[in-house]
Amino acid sequence: MYDLKITGGTIHDGSGGEGRVADIAVKDGRIAAIGTDLGEAKRTLDASGRIVTPGFIDIHTHYDGQASWDEELRPSIYHGVTTAVMGNCGVGFAPVREADHDKLIKLMEGVEDIPGTALYEGLTWEWESFPEYMDALAKMPRTIDIAAMVPHDPLRVYVMGDRAVFSEPANDDDIATMRRLTREALEAGAIGFATGRSDVHKTADGDWTPSSESTRDELTGIARAFEGLGHGVVQAVSDFNLERGEQDFDEEWEIIADYAKASGRPFSFSLMQRDFAPDQWKKLIGLTEKLKAEGVDARMQVAPRAIGVFLGFNCTFHPFMGYPSYKTIAHLPLDQRVAKMKEPAFKAQILSEKTDKLSGPGSSVPPLADLLMEHIEMVAEKFFQLGDPPDYEQPPERSLAARARENGVPLMEMVYDTLLERDGQELIYLPLYNYTELNYDNVLEMMEHPQALYGLSDGGAHVGTVCDASMPTYMLTHWTRDRTRGRRLTLEKVVRMLTGAQADYLGMTDRGYLRAGMKADINIIDLDNLQSEPPHMEKDLPAGGQRLLQGARGYDATIVSGEIVMEKGRLTGARPGTLYRAGQMAVAAE
Repeated sequence: MYDLKITGGTIHDGSGGEGRVADIAVKDGRIAAIGTDLGEAKRTLDASGRIVTPGFIDIHTHYDGQASWDEELRPSIYHGVTTAVMGNCGVGFAPVREADHDKLIKLMEGVEDIPGTALYEGLTWEWESFPEYMDALAKMPRTIDIAAMVPHDPLRVYVMGDRAVFSEPANDDDIATMRRLTREALEAGAIGFATGRSDVHKTADGDWTPSSESTRDELTGIARAFEGLGHGVVQAVSDFNLERGEQDFDEEWEIIADYAKASGRPFSFSLMQRDFAPDQWKKLIGLTEKLKAEGVDARMQVAPRAIGVFLGFNCTFHPFMGYPSYKTIAHLPLDQRVAKMKEPAFKAQILSEKTDKLSGPGSSVPPLADLLMEHIEMVAEKFFQLGDPPDYEQPPERSLAARARENGVPLMEMVYDTLLERDGQELIYLPLYNYTELNYDNVLEMMEHPQALYGLSDGGAHVGTVCDASMPTYMLTHWTRDRTRGRRLTLEKVVRMLTGAQADYLGMTDRGYLRAGMKADINIIDLDNLQSEPPHMEKDLPAGGQRLLQGARGYDATIVSGEIVMEKGRLTGARPGTLYRAGQMAVAAE
């Protein structure tokens, strides 16, 4: 008697091969058999007319704090994710001394736009070392599995104290200690090590992140913690000093490449197209190909759509936040702000003003925000209303700038009136990266590269500006079914990118495929009716913090370790999720 049987579905097993109709039997949390006439089960799910896939693996999330208090891990659970990897971009909450709790909260608040008040109230701080952090995570039951990378920033602060915050170079003893602690974490099951070197990332106080200017010696010294280990990956995010010229670009790439080589492990970094250097992504692809030819398993994490933000009166950013008149009402609840902004005299006053500067010393607002406002006429060519169903690849004639011209309305008046729709809850979508040509042809080229990985969902982060944890659903809908502005991808390729390819990169041998003996992480999907819902704001974080959430329709069931955790869009209450410990949980399939 099996625990569960899934019948009649078209199985896409994660290998990239053609789908086939077959039944799947589950016993004791694992796939017991795949075929026909499999025998009886305690429960049977009819998957006729549906596709059946492995559970999705998201390699780039930031649930590092949320995982310590939240059993559900929304919104990733809404979008078929059954394993989420945290610790990306070098930010996290372990190792840590009690005196440094505040530093790490401000770091995560600034870099990943997670409300500090929610982190102060939600974080349990049951740990100091990274192994203790993993032990604390392992004690909590949850909907899905999680895995954790060692983040560079807290490691640096733990070892160097205030010297890390002021970007002082690490000495030999510092590096040796960071290497030892990283090795300790890897041996306890950490899935890798991640560093962050982006100039865009700042703390809530406006300071540079501790690891942003770490030296070659520091990175390569830490990376040698992997010597002799058969598991683990290394990850990096960097701007590659694009704005400083080719010499600095080349130097930064060489540092990152040496870091990858020193680890001897699979390596990935974030790849995207930036407007101010529209061809640099092609150069990075060439360098990644060269790195692979030199023996490094080098990959590029690619998002399936633009890296963008939502602008709204309830969001972290909107175009009027620096206007003098708006600042006089910014403290009011949304309904009171909206009522005031609908007054003709107030509207006329604010539209007669110019914005004050938002970034600068002591401000966590990145300089990019001021740059965007300085060039608002040009930026608004990429202002879009997302719609229902959400449309992330809209043509230029549907931008707010184009609509303003068409209707003979001043641009900022069009923006103002748009944001007041739906009682001030309307959102404007601004694709910052990956949308230079106002289409996704370049994104397609990135995703089709053999060294590309699906990534950059940032699940759990940027909660006031974006909800890209919905990207798995977008991959399945837009790229296999809905795209009209260019070529699509095959369903087989997309499923592989979300499952088997992720498991292979991470070295997870017990998941990512539908095969006998594998962990029973499974999605049953009504692909014909699959659809992301529009993002919306909810106040469900600790201390009343708010975040953007985005649901989906069309997931008949999401199964983790043989238990149904989501059914017809509803959480079932099952909590089979656990902490994945790399090097300790490998199970060979039959």
